[in-house]
Amino acid sequence: MKKITLVFLILFACESSKNSSDYVFETRFETSNGLETATYKEVIEFYTELAEAYPEINIQAVGETDSGEPLHLVTFNTEAKFNFKNIRSNKRILLINNGIHPGEPDGIDATMMLFRDLVKDKIKPPKHVAIATIPIYNIGGCLNRNATSRTNQNGPKTYGFRGNARNYDLNRDFIKCDTKNARTFAQIFHLVKPDIFIDTHVSNGADYQYTLTHLFTQHNKLGDKLGNYLHTEMMPNLEQKLAKKNWDITPYVNVFNTAPEKGFSQFMDYPRYSTGYTTLFNTLGLMVETHMLKPYKQRVEGTYQLLKSMIEIADSDSEKIKVLRQEIPLLMRKNKYYTLDWEIDTTKNSPLNFKGYEANIAKSEVTGFDRLKYNRTAPFTKEVDYQNFFKPKLKVEIPSAYIIPKGWHDVIELLKLNNIEMKPFEKDTTLTVEFYRILDYNTRKTPYEGHYQHYGVTISKSENNMTFSEGDYFISTQQNNFRYLMATLEPQAPDSFFNWNFFDTILQQKEEFSPYVWEDKALKLLENNPKLKQEFEHRKKDITGFKNNWFAQLDWLHKQSEHYETAHLQYPIYRIN
Repeated sequence: MKKITLVFLILFACESSKNSSDYVFETRFETSNGLETATYKEVIEFYTELAEAYPEINIQAVGETDSGEPLHLVTFNTEAKFNFKNIRSNKRILLINNGIHPGEPDGIDATMMLFRDLVKDKIKPPKHVAIATIPIYNIGGCLNRNATSRTNQNGPKTYGFRGNARNYDLNRDFIKCDTKNARTFAQIFHLVKPDIFIDTHVSNGADYQYTLTHLFTQHNKLGDKLGNYLHTEMMPNLEQKLAKKNWDITPYVNVFNTAPEKGFSQFMDYPRYSTGYTTLFNTLGLMVETHMLKPYKQRVEGTYQLLKSMIEIADSDSEKIKVLRQEIPLLMRKNKYYTLDWEIDTTKNSPLNFKGYEANIAKSEVTGFDRLKYNRTAPFTKEVDYQNFFKPKLKVEIPSAYIIPKGWHDVIELLKLNNIEMKPFEKDTTLTVEFYRILDYNTRKTPYEGHYQHYGVTISKSENNMTFSEGDYFISTQQNNFRYLMATLEPQAPDSFFNWNFFDTILQQKEEFSPYVWEDKALKLLENNPKLKQEFEHRKKDITGFKNNWFAQLDWLHKQSEHYETAHLQYPIYRIN
């Protein structure tokens, strides 16, 4: 019986063993002559079989998504080794993220063909670069397949939906991590630690001649030598390589319902967006945005050529990129101030020889109002002002450390997820710290990605001795990922955890007063504090909303007394300067 079983196992193993010639690696995109995109199942099967046939390809499932499916990470390495720590020792790593908006599937199909062509030697494999991809990031949206939701888009026949399984736009979730997708992305990102990150998209907005547009992370924000390299070398190099392949490309046309020849500015990718998030870890980021009205086949082929060109750049500039990325954390930590927000520098621009179509304003036959109409029979090339220089709008002094009480566990979990080095206090500890009070803020009136986000925050600063408990966290800013700390823990930062509602409990006063009780105590307070009484009388005379509101007067006095709770509006992250 044992001999029969052994023979069966040997025969089964021989039959199930395959080599590359046993597979037909042709994508749905190719078999449909560029009219269709692969389904989620087809994509994962394609990469699984590619990994079975070629040792240079590895596929692994990682974590969870809101759809219940894991994310997949597929890696190409000519050395057939897939320990990222070892890969980083002698190669740069390029990470491609596809299908964040599955109705924009160009990158899904382009990357499948790219990986196949790398192993089949249709593309010269890079010597100094390993390439990783998340084949489909928004799995829930990909499974929600339809043919109508992309109103502005020319193909493919069917495609996924922008919202994920819980209807989140995942390209607004990187910093706040409301979704399992975003948390697993962070896990993958910090495993891979890519030098270059590419997110594939399809544009909305204006009409023009280009199939390809690029949206590099804003170079001033990336900073110092690394930002200068991206702006003066990597971006022009990509444009030149594509031009030689007869693929014109222009910066992302950041206009809506207006003609681009009037000029436009670079899109500012804050950390809610993929490249804004990856920039916090000194990664060179790029979104490719193909033009929605171009045929699907043309868009996928253009995306393929862009990815191929970026691999060539990463390969030739491998050592330079390595050195620049190693230097940037050291350079930035030497600065006294960190820029939390940016604005366009109107004194500088980069003229573009822009290839567009003539546009005019006509009467709408639907509404009777003016409408924008492009004339594709009237192409032009005009010089257009492109504003891609930004200057600091809001700076803050960089502390030597932050302290966060252990009770704020949701924030602590995100810091840990993003590889922030933290040390818990081993015993109760008293320190002199700086802390903020929230003086004012605005809140969106409509929901935005599951939040009513804050903005326009103003603060006051105070300093005091405070005792922190055993288990509270001390977080030094002397670490490579300190940009992430500044962007999330400083409440005035556009995508801070404060603005994303992580600290909304401090905005609500928990202990109130009964006016009939407080009247008598307030009188004693004024009798015992002449200076306070003088200020109170002044406010009653000069501040209209105050002098005519008895409750506002009592409330103000309560807030000047020992009875007012210190937690109200006190931001619970502390700084050591």
